[in-house]
Amino acid sequence: MTLAYIVAATGLGGLLSVLLAAQLTLGVLGRLVKSLVSLSAGVLLGTALLNVLPEAFEGGADPHSLFLALLGGLLFFFLLEKAELYRHGHHHEGDDPHHRHYHGFDAEQAGKGGWSVLLGDSIHNFCDGIIIAAAFLADTQLGIATALAVILHEIPQEVGDYIVLLNAGFSRRRALVYNAASGLAGVAGGVVGYLAVEPWKPLFPYLLVVAAGSFLYVAVADLLPQLQRRLSLRETVAQLGWLGSGLTVVLVATGTLSH
Repeated sequence: MTLAYIVAATGLGGLLSVLLAAQLTLGVLGRLVKSLVSLSAGVLLGTALLNVLPEAFEGGADPHSLFLALLGGLLFFFLLEKAELYRHGHHHEGDDPHHRHYHGFDAEQAGKGGWSVLLGDSIHNFCDGIIIAAAFLADTQLGIATALAVILHEIPQEVGDYIVLLNAGFSRRRALVYNAASGLAGVAGGVVGYLAVEPWKPLFPYLLVVAAGSFLYVAVADLLPQLQRRLSLRETVAQLGWLGSGLTVVLVATGTLSH
């Protein structure tokens, strides 16, 4: 039954993002991604700091070793992104007048480097799958909360990658098929995590800490910097509202799942 939960959770984010991208226009998707980035930042921070890390430290492992694992996890995801294997696509050409990239950047990234974008997305999804598997194997309630965080982050990530591919001249159908295929890497990661992690239950606190490191890295290194732009008062309030909504989702889910 646990494996069924893992497969469902790892496949849901990719499925929802593909369905969303297939139904909405490019302009609507671009506006939606901005809101989802704020929402997912709140969810990732809340899940890492209020759910995953407390669960890991309650497992009885040495706190110094757990902090060392957290540091190692942060550096690991930093190096993966340096190698362009842990990429995030939350923007698109012309999405902001203060965009830090030159015009044509996204088309160039998804043109000759399109396979790199898809490879990085697949590796990211595979890592997410292992994280979800470890969380479910530690505790079903923690698995649900972790899966929720991954799904809410994966939707803007996948939609952003879809927009980047469209900017490079990919057809809607081709971009959707490639995004769906990369989403299957999350399911593969979940299955591998279930088979490989289950015999090593004493390592669960360390795996959970690395999972929290992934969430924190994505939120702090990728999402929050995107929110640090000069905005009008109305846009700032909306941004903070979505961020707060993400934290609220985690708090409500935590309270609901604990009963």
